[in-house]
Order: sequence, then C-alpha cells, then structure tokens
Amino acid sequence: MLLLSREDVQSVLTMKDAIRAVEEAFRQFALGNVRMPVRSSVTIQQHKGLMLTMPAYVGGVEALGQKIVTVYPENLSKHNLPTILATVQLLDPETGECLAVLEGTYLTAMRTGAASAIATKYLARRDSSHIAVFGAGVQAETQLEAISEVRRIELAKVYDPVGQRVTEYCQRMSKRIGIEVKCAQNAQEALRDSDIVICASTSRTPVFNGEWLEPGMHINGIGSHTSDTRELDTVTIQRSKVVVDSRESALAEAGDLLLPIAENAISSEHIWAELGDIIIGKREGRTSDQEITLFKSVGIAIQDVSAALAVYREAMQQGRGTVLKI
Repeated sequence: MLLLSREDVQSVLTMKDAIRAVEEAFRQFALGNVRMPVRSSVTIQQHKGLMLTMPAYVGGVEALGQKIVTVYPENLSKHNLPTILATVQLLDPETGECLAVLEGTYLTAMRTGAASAIATKYLARRDSSHIAVFGAGVQAETQLEAISEVRRIELAKVYDPVGQRVTEYCQRMSKRIGIEVKCAQNAQEALRDSDIVICASTSRTPVFNGEWLEPGMHINGIGSHTSDTRELDTVTIQRSKVVVDSRESALAEAGDLLLPIAENAISSEHIWAELGDIIIGKREGRTSDQEITLFKSVGIAIQDVSAALAVYREAMQQGRGTVLKI
C-alpha cells in the first residue's frame, strides 16, 4: 500500500490533470458507467462537526475507492485547522486490494475546483474575464486557480466578512495566478460587472441578493452542502438555468435547491441537467449570452476517486510516497 502525504499529492497533481480526470469521471457518470450511493453522514453536534463517507466505482477509467471527509466550521478559529479534512482510500477494482491512502484535504480542494472549471468551460460565456469570489479559504483558492485554466481571467473581486482574511487572500492569489485580485467592500460591489461568480464560503445563509445578478453571469455554488444551509437565495435559483453534479445527491443535500422547493418557489424539474449530460451532448449548456447559468455542486465521490487514481499513477511513476505493509 502506498501512503501519499499532502506534500506528495501537491507535488504530482496539477490543476490541468485534476480537470482532465474529473471531466472524464463526469462523462462516465453520464454514460451510466458509475456505481455511487448517496454519501452517508454522521453529525457530531457537541463539536458542531459532520463526517461524510463517500464510496464510488468509475468504470471506463477503473477507479474504485472512498473518501472520509469531515466538516468542522469552527476549526480555523478554534484549532487553526482547515474547515474540511479528508482521507481517500484507493482500491484495485479487480482484486479489492488497497492500493493507496491519500491525504484528501488538498485533493478535495483540487477536485472541487476542477468541477467548477469544467462547469465554467461548458456554461460561462467565452468572453468571461471578471470573477466575483465569495469566501477566502482554501476552496476559494483552488476555485480561482481552476477557472483561470478555462477562461482568460483579468480581474477577481473578493468578499468575505473577515476582512484580514480577504486581504491576505488577495495578495496571495494575485501573485499565484498573475492577475489583479481586489478586496470588495461588500457583496454588491463584488458582483458588479462580474461574468463569473464563485460561492465558496461557509455561510449558512445567502451571501448576496439574487436581484443583483446581471444577465449573462455564470455562478458556481460549492460552499453549502447540507439540506438546511444555502449560499444562494431563492431569487438566484429562480433566475438561473440550474446544472448539478448529481441530481440524486442535489435533491438529498443541496439546501440551495431544497429550501426553494420547500417554499414552492420551484420544483425539482427546475434542475436543467447534470453536468455529465452537458459534457456528452445529451443536454445543451448555455444557449445565449443573456442567460444566467448556475452549477450547484455538493461534491460527489467520483471526483475524489478519479483524481486519486491520477495522483496514484503519477506518484508511482515519480517514486513518490511511502510503501507500507499492513
């Protein structure tokens, strides 16, 4: 068994590789070559935490494994740890043998960014160059990095209630991506004249007013992933062509959609397509420059196991990681 640390994963996984692996996983999903139950969850109320178990098999690329991920919103303030922590187990689909165990927190951020990049590739206007970013954590970093791989981004405006965090994010990402990254004073300023909107916060309530959206925008909503939380308000959902990573998972977990459904503001039929259906041409993506499009992602296991397989293969080629016998 190969043990791959965060440093190992970072050394071998590029964003281009992550995008390639995750797009193929979504394609296989749409073709019916995936076995993936809806993830199970355990709430740890006394510590305000959540544990999720996410298994999947992706045929075609032969990726089998599972991720165990925890979400603890108070980690940063109380323990100086990331909100999301994860471990991925990769198995041999032919024998069931454990091939590798990977540090999954960085992998999670990369595969989540990759999914948004793929959605942006198929749904955002081709001339999109300005981004609004809500949130200034690790997920927001890989979101901006990933989208910069599929669109020529010139400016990003970032808003987060924690002012110092935003300042540090802007300085760090401007240097890393090589574009202008500015701190917005409020949500409306961040949205104004933006083409792409990234919602990657830990907020339990909407981060902007849907009336502020401008025609032609594309939104990636990746921060909220439980049935009683949402980053996007009902107006945003009503105004948008909604694409999801998995219809089954979205209707089980995505408060951004479930809460408007409960309000009778929309029905489940408001979901236009799964991302994989657009990739294989089964459903159309953007059909006009005036359309507002939305990718709502709760994160699904095919992203993790496909990215983990890419990491494992590259690590084996480069001789990275530690071999363990168990």
